[in-house]
Amino acid sequence: MYNNNGSSSTPSSSSSSSEAGDMKSALFSPGEPLRQPRTTPPASDGGSRSPIPSGHNSSSAVDALVKNSKLSAAAPEFVPGNYASFQDDVYSDGSEDYYPETSLADFVQDFVSHLNSSPGSFESEIDYITDMLNSCVTTEEILQELVELIYVQSTSIPNFAYTGARLCNHLSHHIRLSPASGNFRQLLLQRCQTQFEQREQAVRGDPGTQKRFHYYVLFLGELYLNLEIKSRKDTPGRANVLLGALKELLNTLFSHADDPNLMCAVKLLKLSGSILDDTWKEKGQSDMDEIIKKIEDVLLDVKCSRDVKQMLLKLVELQSSNWGRVHTASVSSDATPDNDPNYFMNEPTFYTADGTPFTAADPEYSDKYQEILDREDYFPDAYEENGNDFAMRKSEANRRRTLLSHQARND
Repeated sequence: MYNNNGSSSTPSSSSSSSEAGDMKSALFSPGEPLRQPRTTPPASDGGSRSPIPSGHNSSSAVDALVKNSKLSAAAPEFVPGNYASFQDDVYSDGSEDYYPETSLADFVQDFVSHLNSSPGSFESEIDYITDMLNSCVTTEEILQELVELIYVQSTSIPNFAYTGARLCNHLSHHIRLSPASGNFRQLLLQRCQTQFEQREQAVRGDPGTQKRFHYYVLFLGELYLNLEIKSRKDTPGRANVLLGALKELLNTLFSHADDPNLMCAVKLLKLSGSILDDTWKEKGQSDMDEIIKKIEDVLLDVKCSRDVKQMLLKLVELQSSNWGRVHTASVSSDATPDNDPNYFMNEPTFYTADGTPFTAADPEYSDKYQEILDREDYFPDAYEENGNDFAMRKSEANRRRTLLSHQARND
């Protein structure tokens, strides 16, 4: 409607110019927006004025504000009253208190979890663990706490009984603190004795109590096999007190012959039955025969599951076969096919001309081996590459062949 450059098609009078200026000023008043916002009430008819004056008056007002302001650039930082400030710990070189100190329980939990997940690292880690424990265990109370922590871990974590028993054996020889109440091994055996005295209540308890008791029984079996006690002759031996405890625990389990108790007894006997049997026989005791008799009574009288009965039958067969062990001849030179069932176990395997394998146990061994010797005489170059190995096998085979020929003549 209006040209911003001020040019028009016809000239206008001064009154017209003044009237147009007033209209333009009214339309573009700085105190009134072009369009009212939807969320605000309409402006009053009288209009409103801008809080900041325009032109040179604006700069003078700002200067006045700056001169009268009490703000300072050097003022402290403003912090709201309900704001909780966080202050970092001050680091000091050489200070061991910068990081929070680990408790003995946390340290035991950490290395037990590590050994349980990586049992193969036992040999490489045990010296470091022992050094750390020796630096921590400085009083009788801390030593008792250590024994309790390791005992609880060894009797509550599945499949940790063996590693726990090895750990106890090592610490019993390397924990330096030995107060009047007892060293590590003595305190450990006292703790086991406390649980042993509660066996009658535990074996009849709820499933959770029974499960913890069974873990204890298996740990005691591992402890008997792994805990070394030096005698007066400095030769390591086993703790006889554990031998008697295991017998009583077996009697307790068979006296309350439900499936969980019977399975625990089978596991204990498969673990340590051969050692227990040998030890009792050396002492002239027939304790293993009594245990086998209890098993047979259970098979006849007790109503247990078919799977448990099969486990018990297999255990009786295992004991009757000397726990699966095969005794070899004491002197290898005296071994014959008659007195040594493993006589042919490590024999080399030969092959005939058509590729048929045979060993010294073959009835036609002599004839077949003679064919190989004849081939060696006719084709010596073919045997030069592995001549030393073949010569050794040849010498041993000749010895076997001589023994077989003597046996044939005797028969």
